[in-house]
Amino acid sequence: MIRVMTEKGETKLPVNIGNVVANLSDNQWVWVDFSLSEEEDIQLLSDVFHFHPLAIEDCLQFLQRPKLDYYDGYNFYVLHALNQETSEVEEVDIFVSERFLVSFRHDPVVEIDEVWNSVILSKKIDSPAQLFYHILDKIVDMYFPAAYNLEDALSDLEDKLEERIKGSLIDQIFDTRKDLIKLRRSFQSTRELVYRMLNSERLKEVAEHKVYFNDIYDHLLRLAEIVESSLELTADMRDSYFSLNSNRMNAIMMTLTVISAIFIPLTFIVGVYGMNFDNMPELHWHYGYYGVMVMMLVIGVCMVIWFAKKGWFKS
Repeated sequence: MIRVMTEKGETKLPVNIGNVVANLSDNQWVWVDFSLSEEEDIQLLSDVFHFHPLAIEDCLQFLQRPKLDYYDGYNFYVLHALNQETSEVEEVDIFVSERFLVSFRHDPVVEIDEVWNSVILSKKIDSPAQLFYHILDKIVDMYFPAAYNLEDALSDLEDKLEERIKGSLIDQIFDTRKDLIKLRRSFQSTRELVYRMLNSERLKEVAEHKVYFNDIYDHLLRLAEIVESSLELTADMRDSYFSLNSNRMNAIMMTLTVISAIFIPLTFIVGVYGMNFDNMPELHWHYGYYGVMVMMLVIGVCMVIWFAKKGWFKS
């Protein structure tokens, strides 16, 4: 699917895109958006815009890392948008010149659609450079909901950490950590790209709107701080989980050790009088059984009292 927008608003298809681009005058621009395009639509990238074959090849290969390539008359950008439902990365390829902006994506991207609709309503865009800024800004802004959701999930897990020492909890911690690492990997390359853009002397569209692109870079730095802080929290929660689990296990082992220690002398007594020697006078005492039981009870109670004074029953 292809859609076309000029400074006057969205243009209804069918329209000869080649004529629209060729007839652009000063202060006129066009945005051509390719989405789920057929092979004949993709051919327009070469026939109408005369993009370099390597750039077109990058558009057709999924998934490229965020990058910037310089070409005569235009620049080629690869951006990563984040799908809010699946948390998967979606590639957005953008060509920017002084007269046109061409966006290309394999799948629907919410950020592109939102910018498209807002530009139609506002009609306050003066150049493709401004269009590119709004697209990049929207893509970066949509990383924040995912980061905040993971941060809230970690906060809930932290509250449950001391209450629930279960295997499912550590699984949730590791799942959240994996999502955070995936999110960091998604925007880290974008941050490097924006840094390169800000320090490039060949990007006229960035130099003219540097304050706006600096704002995007600040957002990426803030996003990095949120994710890194959340990753540190997952590491602390993991260590706390293992520490609490270890303390709980030590308490259980101490209880079992105390019980075993109490039964050691009792087992010894039972073992001695369980031997089958003929010359054991105590076996023939009338009250011998009751005496041994009382002695075992006294030994057991005394050991429990002694262990309690030692503090062995405290977890």
